Amino acid sequence: MDTSRAPRARTLATEAVHAGRDDLAGLGLHAPPIDLSTTYPSHDSRAEAARVDAFAADGVLDQGTPVYARLGNPTVARFETALARLEGTADAVAFASGMAALTAVLLARTAAGLRHVVAVRPLYGCSDHLLTAGLLGGEVTWVDPAGVADAIRPDTGLVMVESPANPTLAEIDLRALAHSCGAVPLLVDNTFATPVLQRPAGSGARLVLHSATKYLGGHGDVMGGIVACDEESARTLRQIRFATGGVLHPLAGYLLLRGLSTLPVRVRAASATAAVLAERLGRDPRVSRVHYPELGGAMIAFETVGDPHAVIGAVRLVTPAVSLGSVDTLIQHPASISHRIVAEDDRRGSGVGDRLLRLSVGLEDADDLWDDLDRALGPGPMDVRTLATGLATAAPPARTPAGGTPEPAPRRAGR
Repeated sequence: MDTSRAPRARTLATEAVHAGRDDLAGLGLHAPPIDLSTTYPSHDSRAEAARVDAFAADGVLDQGTPVYARLGNPTVARFETALARLEGTADAVAFASGMAALTAVLLARTAAGLRHVVAVRPLYGCSDHLLTAGLLGGEVTWVDPAGVADAIRPDTGLVMVESPANPTLAEIDLRALAHSCGAVPLLVDNTFATPVLQRPAGSGARLVLHSATKYLGGHGDVMGGIVACDEESARTLRQIRFATGGVLHPLAGYLLLRGLSTLPVRVRAASATAAVLAERLGRDPRVSRVHYPELGGAMIAFETVGDPHAVIGAVRLVTPAVSLGSVDTLIQHPASISHRIVAEDDRRGSGVGDRLLRLSVGLEDADDLWDDLDRALGPGPMDVRTLATGLATAAPPARTPAGGTPEPAPRRAGR
């Protein structure tokens, strides 16, 4: 039998299950171990000092016995390895939260004397606030995607975008944007899409950010953040993580690695349900506009004709809560919660209006979710019980792809 042929590259679904676990069989293990140690014994203090010096100089820590949990942890390292493989990058560095991860990136650029950031709205509200408030000594210029190249200055250290964006689901041509960035690193927040739907590094992004709290964990029970990147950037980020202490707890690293194993299945199943709900919302006269990305995914944004707060108060199966990416469906009013910290004019100018609701679709049955939303939306321009026949002749509201031009809504799916 010919064994010389190189093995075929693994699919994403296979990588999600096996990345970060390749050594387990050799260790006689099936489940990854959780290393909760904060410190590690060593009788060779000279060698330990040399390893610490090497880390301080260039961010490299060899694969020997760990020194201290703030430098690195074996369980967390497994999650980092797995996410890097899924995103197609050389490395990844995990943090205690998505905001800790973004903070580390900004500190790294500022430390290099590059304090200026070019960014495109909308971003997650706290990301927007961190950039706008100058809390890390930086400065931001907000532009449309077409204006990125003109906004870059000699001290620009980063271009930052989120696509699909939170909460409007606006999409950006990442390859074209990366070209506009030139030598300036492009950071893409890929939290909404996950590597299941897009891999920004393949389009030229140097840094890929995730709030791992969301889809990577997937069950609403773990908080974390991670940056997928090249090896040089990873070394600097690990030095900042060590100095600032924004480390990911090993138990969180274990849960996030476990979450990755079902990520493709969860994202694809939730995306299929979201597409059904987006279609139904797009045909409903109680909804003035639906935002659903061409990329697909499990996130929907829609603008109500009536009071959006009444919808939040009326859902029973859907959970009214901040965050997203869980196995259960969540709904929230961005202008009141996730983007409340953004100045009102900036918020509205980026499409985050007062009637916009953001729906993170989970793994429940589509019909059960629709029944709950149908009740929560309340009476519309006509008695909702006549919609099945009335919609056959009534003109539906426009359905707008994120960032696109209104188009006729698709045929209403059965309830």
